Amino acid sequence: MPAGQAPYEPAGQPPKDPAGQPPNDPAPNGPVPSVPAPQQQPSADELALRRRVSDMEREEVADVLRESAGDGRLSYGELEERLETLYSAKTYGELVEITADLPGGPSVPNTPAPQPGAQYGPQYGAEVAQTAPVINAFLSEAKRTGGWLAPQRQEVNAVLGDVTLDYTEAQLPYDVVYIDVKSILADVKIRVPQNAIVHLDSNPILGSVTEQEAGFGGVVDPATTPPKTFHIRGTAILGDIKIKRGPRLSKRLRLT
Repeated sequence: MPAGQAPYEPAGQPPKDPAGQPPNDPAPNGPVPSVPAPQQQPSADELALRRRVSDMEREEVADVLRESAGDGRLSYGELEERLETLYSAKTYGELVEITADLPGGPSVPNTPAPQPGAQYGPQYGAEVAQTAPVINAFLSEAKRTGGWLAPQRQEVNAVLGDVTLDYTEAQLPYDVVYIDVKSILADVKIRVPQNAIVHLDSNPILGSVTEQEAGFGGVVDPATTPPKTFHIRGTAILGDIKIKRGPRLSKRLRLT
């Protein structure tokens, strides 16, 4: 090339710098701008654990703690410590953590909700007991929970023991159920469906017979059967009889 003559540049091409690159262009192997990944939305289980809890739900967990202390699973000091933590808890996840090593407490979500179109209501055989054997709990514990077949009449005698009758998932072939309870230095819990009609005849003698108001316990599922009627006669002598409505907290959230 003759001295002083500029190198040939094809038409339409920008002039190159001495290194052979067009001016102001990034290097071929330069960094590529990063695109932020879309933020992952929390799952339904995570949202359930973050849900704020009510005073009633704290009291349900407090009952679990007291029962565990009575069974010897917690010392008095541990019970006091956990109750203090419980009453300052704000979310369902905190309730799960408080009772993680105890039976009967709230559970971590792990069960999907029922599928649409699922069939509700059990099919009963021709023979259904009207009267069941008497439940006697002397220095012991007795429970009827889950899908048990409930008789029309049930008698309970508890002395220095604990008895739980949970009718929220029970098979109830009768529209009217009669329960006769005697609690002597004992704790008896009766949990009825949220929309149940309760007629309570109570006779506390230095004891307590309480019924949860119909407005508490969760929203009534539109798929539930027509309301059942419970006639409950309770005598508490230095003992407690508690009638509660609706399933336990974890069941209401469909977590267990």
